[in-house]
Amino acid sequence: MTSTKHKIFNLLLVFIPWLTVLFIGKKSLKRYSLSSIIIGIYEILSHVQGRKKKYWKFYDKPKNFLRDELPFDIGPYVPASMWILKYTYGNFKKFVLVNGIFDAIFAFLFIPFLEKIKILRLHRLNYLQFFFYIHYKAYLLYGVQYIVEKVKGSNSLDKRFGS
Repeated sequence: MTSTKHKIFNLLLVFIPWLTVLFIGKKSLKRYSLSSIIIGIYEILSHVQGRKKKYWKFYDKPKNFLRDELPFDIGPYVPASMWILKYTYGNFKKFVLVNGIFDAIFAFLFIPFLEKIKILRLHRLNYLQFFFYIHYKAYLLYGVQYIVEKVKGSNSLDKRFGS
């Protein structure tokens, strides 16, 4: 049975990050949403694999992907990707640094907090391994955004030159 604590946590985990998107700006939302959604879908698939490999365990029973992992994917992941791209895209070193800081906070501070309040705990990964499990996706995000920019750029050139 899902605890009230877990339900409240999931609601906050989903709604607070999406409320911040109201302040990102229409231009940034349009520019970065596609790559953030693509990488968000990849994250969902990654969590399906992580669940099968038992990288983590949720305390509430019965186990349920929609209640357990999905709020992490649709909650902070996509909006955070948009914000990080907004402030760092075009400066790869800054992008890697900011993502590293966010991922380190999540892996080394937030996961122990989730363990303490009995939402989830790492099972087959330690904190450092979990950090790398989430951090490598930053490079994919940057690559996807790069491709999106190139495709949009070539489409605008086609329109400009009548192709």
